[in-house]
Formats: sequence, structure tokens, C-alpha cells
Amino acid sequence: MRFIAFDLETTGTVPGVDQIVEIGAVRFIDGQPEAIFATLVDPQRPIPPGASAVNGISDDMVKGKPFIESLLPMFAEFCGDDILVAHNAPFDAQFLTADIKKYESTAPKGLILDTLPIARKVFPGLPNYKLGTLVQHLKIPTTDFHRAEEDASYCGHLFFQMVKRISIGGQPPQVGNLVALTGKPELRFPQIVRQPKQMDFFGV
Repeated sequence: MRFIAFDLETTGTVPGVDQIVEIGAVRFIDGQPEAIFATLVDPQRPIPPGASAVNGISDDMVKGKPFIESLLPMFAEFCGDDILVAHNAPFDAQFLTADIKKYESTAPKGLILDTLPIARKVFPGLPNYKLGTLVQHLKIPTTDFHRAEEDASYCGHLFFQMVKRISIGGQPPQVGNLVALTGKPELRFPQIVRQPKQMDFFGV
């Protein structure tokens, strides 16, 4: 069983307006972390104090770090066509999709699964379904929250535990059944084929 859990930290909540400041992704094989893609991102603008208060990422921390357009192809290569999982996945997916479209970049090819609605089905009756609440409920060891690599790792452990809970006879559920548990259509990143730039009359 192989998948990649990912998480972002951003300057705000509006995709295409606010910017990514950190990407964290962890490849899991049979429930164990096997590889990590984690980097801070220079958003090319000041990070609002409210965002820094949540994720602890300051302007000094991202100064000199790579821009998102150089990181997107590396992230796509790391993910390949593996299944992707994230907590409240549409939020993170929309931010990445905005930049993938803006820079006409390659993108991960795998299906994206949202652990939030799946958790509501697998663990009914919890006071809320924040990642921290679910991690505490499952007694998953923790260090920091609201940093991309750590949250991606927690999400991966959560997803594996949920799949174990709903496996039958040791067989994990079909991917289509996991999509059905989210109650939403399939979610994927756009696959953009770069168009050659049109030349003018003189070929300049």
C-alpha cells in the first residue's frame, strides 16, 4: 500500500491571491514513511502577521528560498502517479492548482483523497475533525502542528489507520470506495501541456 500525504502552509486562505510558503510531502509504503519532500518557499511578498502566528514561518525564514515555479516540477516528480492524501484536500489542491496553471507546470498525476470527510465516516461522534483532534484520538505521537512536513506525516498516519479500520479480511478498500466515502467527485491536479508561444509575423 503506497501513497503520498501532503500539506501546505500559506500566506492566507485565498488560492491565486495568497501564496504558498511551505510544502511538505511524505511517501508512505505499508504505513511507514519512506521518503520526504519538504521545503520552505519564498512567496515574494511579506507574510502577514496572522499567518506567521499560525504556522510560525517568518519573512526571514523564507528569504532566499526557492520560488514556487522552480519547486512545482520537483514536487510532481516526487509524487509521480501515486495516490495523494491531504486533510481538507481541496484547500491545498486549489493553491497548487492555481500555481500549476499560472506557470504551466507539470503536476502530480495521482488521485487526491481528502481524509477529512473520510474521518467523519470512520470515526463518528468526535467533537470536531481537525487533524490535531484525530491524531490525539488515535494516539499518534506528535511534535509540532501547522508545519507542512509534520502535518503531512500526521495525515499519512491517520489515512493508514483509517484504511486499516475499513479493510475487510486484510484487504484494503478499492480506491473507488474511498472516493465514495469523501462524498465528492474525483479530485486531481490539472495536466497541462505547454503550448509553444506564437511567433509574430517576422518570427521574433
